[in-house]
Amino acid sequence: MLTKELITELKNKGNESLQLLIDKQKDSKSIAFILESLGHLPQNFDGDFLIPLLKHEHHQVRLLAVKNIGKLTDEKFLPYLYQMIDNETNTSVKREVVSAIGRMRNPKNKEVLYKILQDKDPKIVCQAIRALLVFENDKEVEQHLKPLINHPNEMVRSVIYRQFFGNSNHSQNSTLPHAQTYDFLKNVVVNGDVLEVLKYVPNESVHLTFTSPPYYNARDYSIYPSYQAYLEFLEAVFKEVHRITKEGRFLVVNTSPIIIPRVSRSHSSKRYPIPFDLHPYLVKNGWEFIDDIIWQKPDYSVKNRIGGFMQHRKPLMYKPNTVTEYLMVYRKETSKLIDWNIRSYDKETIEASRVPEGYEKTNIWKIDPCFDKVHSAVFPVELCKRVIQYYSFKGDLVFDPFAGSGTVGKTAKLLGRKFFLTEKDTTYFEYMKSKDKPSLLQEDNTKFMSLTEFVNFILP
Repeated sequence: MLTKELITELKNKGNESLQLLIDKQKDSKSIAFILESLGHLPQNFDGDFLIPLLKHEHHQVRLLAVKNIGKLTDEKFLPYLYQMIDNETNTSVKREVVSAIGRMRNPKNKEVLYKILQDKDPKIVCQAIRALLVFENDKEVEQHLKPLINHPNEMVRSVIYRQFFGNSNHSQNSTLPHAQTYDFLKNVVVNGDVLEVLKYVPNESVHLTFTSPPYYNARDYSIYPSYQAYLEFLEAVFKEVHRITKEGRFLVVNTSPIIIPRVSRSHSSKRYPIPFDLHPYLVKNGWEFIDDIIWQKPDYSVKNRIGGFMQHRKPLMYKPNTVTEYLMVYRKETSKLIDWNIRSYDKETIEASRVPEGYEKTNIWKIDPCFDKVHSAVFPVELCKRVIQYYSFKGDLVFDPFAGSGTVGKTAKLLGRKFFLTEKDTTYFEYMKSKDKPSLLQEDNTKFMSLTEFVNFILP
């Protein structure tokens, strides 16, 4: 019976015992188990029995044979690995071959690795890049790698950018440490056009933006000359939001397709897929897509679109009740990993900001909507609470460019964050002022300002 203990015992005796064991096996699965169970191989280990397995019919056996050869880092295996580069058809095996060549750290392999950089499979190219990067400060290697910044594949471009062009990072434009922001933005609401207000907001001052843009021509406060003009307006806003966002931090946009009613019975209504049309504009301007979260509402809370179909059930007339909206999650593009952002905070803040038990494990959030006598599209507090807890730390600055009734600000304050809000509609601005309760945090009251007052406040 094959066991890991038996394989370890035979490994310590030498490769002849392992060769005999493999020869006895009649199926690929057993051979793969032996190869997978070899574990650490001593430097004097003779791996010649692995060579015939490099041509085995089953790709998993070939892969594991290559993997064990990679552990040995013995140059005598290089001709066999070079041959596999030209003949291997399985991506996983070929990638492991490149990895094994790279682990040998032999300058003789550079020419072969340069050739592999021309491979059509970006995963193979990335593995070759990784193998070449072990030759640090090698000008010849850099001359071969840097041009890949123009590679057609985004994975390859990302690796090259991070390695050679990422040092001139976004943060050099910021005068503040990553975890801090400007005092004049903390707990401030400005009544003014967001594009006008953001002209006075410094680079890299916001940690999280969570907003629901006005829906295209669905409300009196959101009338645009055309759908294209609407998208271009949002592009301009989120381009500015990108500028004021800290490196590697998040933007969460709540949108959904919208229906513009028909003008008469002889015309059709028009449905606009806002989240899908907005996405390319965000990605084009430096936002990296991270996740899509579905906000699911109860059936009773939405407009009934299926009533007519229920009566006649005629094909082509089906229109389901729309009980979902999208929360599209983006991150400001950076060469740095999330860990870098986290390490910008002290241990006390990190610990205090831990998400409590009961967090949502899926991307479907079942939350009841809110209804308000003044604002027709109010964020539920629970929705704000999840986004703010999942994507910010205590003390962070949370921004909402379309603040409406101010739920994002209120929730941010309750969760120990600061907020900065802009709202163009004077009715909503005054409504926020009427709802503000200074007793919530006497030492940190909300400041309500017009655009002129805000400018005078930050530029005395």
